[in-house]
Amino acid sequence: MLIGRDFRISGPVLRDSVEAGLASAGCEIIDLGVVSSPTAEFMVKKLGADGLIIITASHNPPEWNALKVVDGKGTAVSKERGEDIEKLMEKPKSALVSWERIGKTKKYERASEDHIEAIMGFVDVAKIRARNQNQKQKLKFILDCGNGTACIIAPQLFERLGCDVMTLNGHPDGRFPGRPSEPSEANVKDLIAAVKTGKADAGIAWDGDGDRVIFVDEKGNYVIGDKVFALCILWEMEKATKQKKPRPESDIVTTVATSKVVEDIASRFGSKTRYTAIGAPALCEEMAKKPALMGGEEVGGVIFPELSMAKDGFMVAAKLAEGLCEKPLSAWLKELPIYYNVKRKIEADTSKKKEMVSRVLAHAKKNKLQFVDVDGVRVNLKDSWVIVRASGTEDYVRIFAEAKSKDEAEKLANEYERIANG
Repeated sequence: MLIGRDFRISGPVLRDSVEAGLASAGCEIIDLGVVSSPTAEFMVKKLGADGLIIITASHNPPEWNALKVVDGKGTAVSKERGEDIEKLMEKPKSALVSWERIGKTKKYERASEDHIEAIMGFVDVAKIRARNQNQKQKLKFILDCGNGTACIIAPQLFERLGCDVMTLNGHPDGRFPGRPSEPSEANVKDLIAAVKTGKADAGIAWDGDGDRVIFVDEKGNYVIGDKVFALCILWEMEKATKQKKPRPESDIVTTVATSKVVEDIASRFGSKTRYTAIGAPALCEEMAKKPALMGGEEVGGVIFPELSMAKDGFMVAAKLAEGLCEKPLSAWLKELPIYYNVKRKIEADTSKKKEMVSRVLAHAKKNKLQFVDVDGVRVNLKDSWVIVRASGTEDYVRIFAEAKSKDEAEKLANEYERIANG
């Protein structure tokens, strides 16, 4: 079993507890130390491990922490599969081994280096370096590492690609003093300003464990996670088309809360979009059932299965460098269709949440609408969509609507709020 953790203050305490628990069950433990989540997940296959526990709360505040469990295939364990593990906790003695079989721990200290090398094997390094050598100015990136695990991998990766690099919040600190861990538009104002004043080709920001990533274009425009995912699809599809290398798997897997821009780009190249419930485990499990070219979600997490089943913010960032060899980020963004969205939440207890979602499902069936009901109900219309789903952690029903104009999105949200309320 592998163990990895981020820089949160509570990490070492939890690491010691996890290590003790695994050792008492007779496991051989490999401690990766402080690494990004994508790095830790990549190492499952690299080291042939039977599983992994990452101690991280990802994009959440510094006082939070958690255990992310990954199986031997590199697939994140979902809440449903995790229930089987929790049942074993009711019989703790059944997992314990005798004293002479207690497991031992060894350290593996080059995981980040292995990850960087692997990423460089999946991007056109020669193209990036040639562009940097032939142009008067190298590609310039401002990297907002958010005081998280991006600090130990992102600057080194871009320097090896031959790029000009400037960092913000580049020193590791589990208190996240520079900005909140989630790279939302409100939280990366300093990055947006730095890209404009520094005349950079792009800005990139990660969350605390490096699985989420967002971009800022050379004009200072924030690029939301949905568009980051759509750009990755566009780059990979165009690359395959130019090289005339048909890919055996071309399906795209995404969650029911992701913008239609992803499906539109996939359709442009004849690829099918498969929708899953919200969350990385759902994406991984769907991709494990049936292969896909790529998976991703609306928060800026993208899975490149050729590398690993992790949402890998560093692989995405390297793909951006490859894309900018051809044209500026703002020019790439013009190739994406434009949508506007509206997000709402309605207070509702458990029984009311079920009733509201059921009404929307009945409406979709009665009117023979195209819908997906793996997590709430997402109704797909010609140039728009709306989802009504119950929050899994709060007493709310959430409504997301997206359309070609803000007014159309508002009307759609209003319509389905009325339907949900009956």
